[in-house]
Amino acid sequence: MKEPAVSADPTQVLAFETDCHIFDGCGFPAPGLHSFLFEPLWGDADSNLYFNKPMLLALLGSIIIVGFFWAAFRKPKIVPGKLQMVAETGYDFIRRGIVYETIGKREGEKYVPLVVSLFFFVWMMNLWSIIPVAQFPVTAIIAYPAVLAIIVYILWVSLTFKRHGFVGAFKNFTGYDKSLGPVLPLAMTIEFFSNLLVRPFTHAVRLFANMFAGHTLLLLFTIASWYLLNGIGFAYAGVSFVMTIVMTAFELFIQALQAYVFVLLTCTYIQGALAKHH
Repeated sequence: MKEPAVSADPTQVLAFETDCHIFDGCGFPAPGLHSFLFEPLWGDADSNLYFNKPMLLALLGSIIIVGFFWAAFRKPKIVPGKLQMVAETGYDFIRRGIVYETIGKREGEKYVPLVVSLFFFVWMMNLWSIIPVAQFPVTAIIAYPAVLAIIVYILWVSLTFKRHGFVGAFKNFTGYDKSLGPVLPLAMTIEFFSNLLVRPFTHAVRLFANMFAGHTLLLLFTIASWYLLNGIGFAYAGVSFVMTIVMTAFELFIQALQAYVFVLLTCTYIQGALAKHH
């Protein structure tokens, strides 16, 4: 992890040192952008060809998800075992609770594998935040939500053109409705930019911003618990530690919720691409 610049005053204790506590003459080691920057585990950062901790977590997360479903379904039984039952419950929740409810059973069945994969991948990437040693949500790096959002965006746009043709897709993207009268050009312009430019941006940023903020708060209270362990600060350290536990529990909820919201929006976009324009 990259460290902030060293103070010019050699008598000051560096804020990121682990033995830094309140009343020791050092500042609070507040989390910042440096908390999201990692040195390469392999390769050279200057050459833009390297492998770092978030990449490792993303790879391990993918292996875990594939391994879990492979182990659960490699020998499926009519009366499922515990592992198969857990996998079936998760799969069925996404299929029936999100895909069928949003797109419909007939149209949505073919998109179930994609949506299930997206949900569990995003959830796993979020979960790394509270797993010991890892302790970092991969989705707090904007590149990962952005790539997932681009995949959904390409699917949505291609499905729209395939289903409606060029003219129909244009009407779909612009919300064409001749009953709007004189305001139709303005409404179409707003809808066009909203759908084709703003939509993929917000789809990625919604996930990124929540994970970035959540991880920052966890870091804040965790570091504060250690920093306050000195003198009268012990009393405040206890409060900070309790907040760390509360925020961890809250983050568990947010991690699952953001994965749910991401795939729900994905299904909404697909449904909009398949729906007839009126």
